[in-house]
Amino acid sequence: MPLDAINLSFGRGHLTVTPPEGSIATVIRKGALTKLTDGAAAIGQAFEAPIGSPPLRLLAQGRRSACILICDITRPVPNHLFLRPMIETMVTAGIPLDAITVLVATGLHRPNEGAELAELVGDAWVLANVRVENHFARDDAAHVDLGVTATRGTPIGIDRRFADADLRIATGLVEPHFMAGWSGGRKVVAPGVAHHETIRTFHSARFMEDPLAVQCNLVGNPLHEEQLEIIRRLGDIYALNTVIDEDRDLVHVTFGEIIASHLAAVDFITGATRIEVPRRFKTVVTSSAGYPLDKTYYQTIKGMVTPLDILEPGGTLIIASECSEGFGSPEFREAQERLTELGPKRFLATLTAKSLAEIDEWQTEMQLKATRLGEVEMYTTGLTREERRITCVTIAPDMEDAIRASIARHGDPHVAFVPEGPYVVPVYAAPADNGAA
Repeated sequence: MPLDAINLSFGRGHLTVTPPEGSIATVIRKGALTKLTDGAAAIGQAFEAPIGSPPLRLLAQGRRSACILICDITRPVPNHLFLRPMIETMVTAGIPLDAITVLVATGLHRPNEGAELAELVGDAWVLANVRVENHFARDDAAHVDLGVTATRGTPIGIDRRFADADLRIATGLVEPHFMAGWSGGRKVVAPGVAHHETIRTFHSARFMEDPLAVQCNLVGNPLHEEQLEIIRRLGDIYALNTVIDEDRDLVHVTFGEIIASHLAAVDFITGATRIEVPRRFKTVVTSSAGYPLDKTYYQTIKGMVTPLDILEPGGTLIIASECSEGFGSPEFREAQERLTELGPKRFLATLTAKSLAEIDEWQTEMQLKATRLGEVEMYTTGLTREERRITCVTIAPDMEDAIRASIARHGDPHVAFVPEGPYVVPVYAAPADNGAA
């Protein structure tokens, strides 16, 4: 009897995969999340009953200006639900419309412009009434220098538009992040609107290779600790944090002081996202979470790293990613070309002595975590022949054939499927010892 088909997140839809006959499929999804029946009302309630701060209407009183950070196009944040009511609350409290800036926290990603910016903001009223601008990490003059962190000496450069604003609010999506533990909150500030030297320090090997810089972990995570120090150096910042389900619908929202409101959202989502699994698998099938995360090969690597805890060493990880926009930045392409030329060991050796990582080479470094553990195969409908070559992973022409071949190669019919990719974190939890001799 054939097994039920499984829909992997892929592009703006799904890639349907039927497990091979004789295989034993384990499907790993988020825990049950209840959609908010009235997202607008929930957001209004969050503004009125925030965590660790006065209500937004009181926060905005007496302020001369405001800067609202939003994530770039790589994250499906429901900006269309909250930006206008947030701005209207500020205006009612006395902040002039022309003193409010919405700033896209691009980090070192490319800017979002034109139709893409309209899609990102999701509200024509916002685009028509306030300034919506991109952060440019390489523009030295656009940043304020706040020195270095006391703990690890990370240079602190922050976009002047945010640092100088009277009222500063970060908005974002709380989801697992393969280095910083969780996205959202403090991460939207740094690296979101940080200077390139701040970002490149975060992505140097001393952070990237730290065993505590992993998804769903904040305790002892060096990236998280540096982000908190930067937040505290800046002073008062507030945040709106959203949580969405597999359908990209809103299930939770918090507002308030940036650290406290972010941790509240993390507490809400952790149990549904970090899924304990009682065994490891020689075949793991996953995705890059679909659009917008699977627009590029650069972002695809997140999906390779997140399920590694349940991959048996020497096993095969098969990932589906549309890569509709292609490879990624020119700098990332250069890093992948160097990996192709040098091989993994020599490439990694070139990173360890640097205090500042080269732009986007950190994603290549993260890919090595997957390829060190096992074989990585990718199904994609994007990328040129040359781009496929410098991925340095095996390109699978057909997902079901790749799964069938992996089962045969490893002699093990058990296959783990993670349809939502890096938005779900499977964690190996050995069965409890019942004391049997």
